[in-house]
Amino acid sequence: MTRDTASSEASFGGFQPDEDFSRQCDADDPLHGYRDRFCIPQRADGSEVIYLAGNSLGLEPKGVRAAIEQELADWANRGVDAHFHGKTPWYSYHQVFRESGARLVGALPGEVVMMNSLTVNLHLMMVTFYQPNPQRYKVLMDSPAFPSDTYAVKTHLRYRGYDPADALILAQPRGDEHTIREDDLVALLDQRSQEIALVLLGGVNFFTGQVFDMARIAATAQRRGCMVGLDLAHAVGNIPLHLHDWNIDFAVWCSYKYLNSGPGAVGGCFIHERHARNIDLARFGGWWGNDPDTRFLMHLQPDFIPRGDADGWQISNPPILAMAPMKVSIDLFDEVGMTALRSKSMRLTGYLQTLIDRISPERFEVITPREPAARGCQLSMLVRDRPKELLGALHDEGVVCDFREPDIIRVAPVPLYNTFHEVWRFARVLASHARSC
Repeated sequence: MTRDTASSEASFGGFQPDEDFSRQCDADDPLHGYRDRFCIPQRADGSEVIYLAGNSLGLEPKGVRAAIEQELADWANRGVDAHFHGKTPWYSYHQVFRESGARLVGALPGEVVMMNSLTVNLHLMMVTFYQPNPQRYKVLMDSPAFPSDTYAVKTHLRYRGYDPADALILAQPRGDEHTIREDDLVALLDQRSQEIALVLLGGVNFFTGQVFDMARIAATAQRRGCMVGLDLAHAVGNIPLHLHDWNIDFAVWCSYKYLNSGPGAVGGCFIHERHARNIDLARFGGWWGNDPDTRFLMHLQPDFIPRGDADGWQISNPPILAMAPMKVSIDLFDEVGMTALRSKSMRLTGYLQTLIDRISPERFEVITPREPAARGCQLSMLVRDRPKELLGALHDEGVVCDFREPDIIRVAPVPLYNTFHEVWRFARVLASHARSC
């Protein structure tokens, strides 16, 4: 055992490499029973896969089928009347997330609305919060940012008449480092804040799994006159968030990763109450964002009068069959709480890090920060030799994780349904293929 490995074990509660230790961790885990509330994919022989891809697509909660069937039954039995007389009336369906959605991200009721998809919401938010002028027109992003965010920002810049080569500033890691030093990000804001209209960061970087100090960055940027938005695709349901207290201007997220709401699930949006109450802010209008007191006056009230909360950014009525799975999943998060999930997550990734350290440091390097507070569920592993071959070998052994070009395998033990024994089994498979390659 190396000194670094011994130090790592001490930092994470004395993890041991044997199988009995992993089983004891599961026996002691207060959240272990929640795994039974998810559908675990199976191999051809009927055994369960080791599913470590919740950062890409979360597993299906078992209550989802019944929830969708309930809406289908209301549609079949009530038709249009289900808008007001279904078990969960469709007209106000989005409001079932008013309280639980706010709790999930540390917001106040009225600051969160579930709608659209992440990128659609980002476009809508940039209409409101990217307000350039001749002196301050640039957007600061972290690199690598998720491609869809980059596409959205560059198209907005071009639409407003700016060249992205000039107007997009990227905060990047130093030299051969893999993650961004927050002091460098703060220094960049100090140096160039007079040019920056909007700071748009991934709360958790999709590629490296790095968690940013969102409160510090927001305070720094706002003191210098910048708006601050967050892409929380890899943060929501992964780490505790306190968006209201952090004074974030806006945030957007998807719900198909850690929130387990299904492929292409409805996304979410946070707008701080100081903005949400301002009905004079620029936005794209749609009838579900209109004041419900005049919404059904239709042609008798042709002017858009937005609601005075986050609902005022809605465009269309909610897609009920897509929202039903989200309700099941967010109810689970409400039941468990992010504090308990975060506690288990830190132990799962600490255990995984310790086991990877023992295998082949010359072949594998975890590029995710080692400090538990600086990462979420995901460890990104740089594979120096034949990474795609290794990914295929893992898949053949029933391990599901994902790959990012050119050489990164992302592994995400999710606390709601992954186990310590699965982490141990993954490490055993990884070690066997490291020896054979």
